Amino acid sequence: MISESTARQRLTALKTELEALSKGAAADRKPVELDQQSVGRLSRQDSLQVQAMAHAADARRAGELRRIAAALARLDAGEYGWCVECGEEIGERRLEIDPAAARCRGCA
Repeated sequence: MISESTARQRLTALKTELEALSKGAAADRKPVELDQQSVGRLSRQDSLQVQAMAHAADARRAGELRRIAAALARLDAGEYGWCVECGEEIGERRLEIDPAAARCRGCA
């Protein structure tokens, strides 16, 4: 199994990266102006689409941040690397690919 310090470092790095991405995309999530004089209808539709995609990406990032927080809590509780459903050990390869994995391959 991967060491706790390695898991914590990877989870913290992922968390920092996701928070930076969310902060960088804040401008795309701002409300779209209704000024038809300066922005054409198609440009406004494009802006609305960009805004909707930014909101969806932010929702996915928020979900991933919740998974990372849960994994860090399992680390603190000494339960990291064990399936939350069946209690079996989660495979090392699975944790290498997804350090926030909460379930073994069989339960996932």
